[in-house]
Amino acid sequence: MIGVAVVAGVAHLLVGYVYLVSGLAVPFYALFPLWAWWLVLAGVLARLAARRSWWTAVVPVVAAVTWVLVVLGGGELLGWTA
Repeated sequence: MIGVAVVAGVAHLLVGYVYLVSGLAVPFYALFPLWAWWLVLAGVLARLAARRSWWTAVVPVVAAVTWVLVVLGGGELLGWTA
């Protein structure tokens, strides 16, 4: 179980790097909610890891899917360009 939490933590950090460099494609006003969401998910991941839950593996996936939806949706609906 600890291995799942470690892998999920590393994956969440890798997704966090993508969130961090999103300023290249995402306007400034959309970055803060994205970063806040990533931090909320990091807290959820920590709580789930402390409880030794299998759901820890889902948190980085949720973070990655959220980022993709926001970036693609913002590009299509709001005309963001990189």
